[in-house]
Amino acid sequence: MSFQTPARRKGSAVDAARISSGIKLLVVLVGLMWLSEVVDTALHGRLDRYGIIAREPDGLFGILTAPFLHLGFGHLISNTLPLVTLGAIIAVSGALRLFSVTAIVTTIGGFGTWLISPPHTITIGASGLVFGYAAYLIARGIFNRRLGQVAIGVVVVIVWGSALLGGLLPQDGISWQGHLFGGIAGILAAWVLADDRKPAKRPVV
Repeated sequence: MSFQTPARRKGSAVDAARISSGIKLLVVLVGLMWLSEVVDTALHGRLDRYGIIAREPDGLFGILTAPFLHLGFGHLISNTLPLVTLGAIIAVSGALRLFSVTAIVTTIGGFGTWLISPPHTITIGASGLVFGYAAYLIARGIFNRRLGQVAIGVVVVIVWGSALLGGLLPQDGISWQGHLFGGIAGILAAWVLADDRKPAKRPVV
């Protein structure tokens, strides 16, 4: 007969609550994307104009909205699978970590896209967020110096490496700028959120 100590049970409950909160936030994010596309379809694509409009002051608002807008359900479906898979790995660390990574990638990646995209173009879609999540998972193990996280990063490279590299090549109708800056923002998120950058706990005397 075996049993867990109170401390172990408490730790397990905290871990479960953290993972649950992260998964719930991911579900909300993906749910908003699908809801937005349903509404956009009903409005015959009128929401798409709220994407990132390159170097237009009004287009800055699109930095926040672009990841939730897609050019049809095919576009949305192609982004949903990697977003959910990569996002779930990050969500294991909790809602705060997922929110922080998402906020950094959306803001920095979106601003870079707004800055260097061709004039008179509108960028929409969550692919920049996908690139940011992937880059974060690849880089975090290096900054944290944790073998398990490095191993996860290697798996991400093996599974999605060719797609990530292909997404950086200039193609008609594909925002390589969004992919590039999403990836850069993901690496930045891994650095900013690295374990050794957290303030050390002061001893109680």
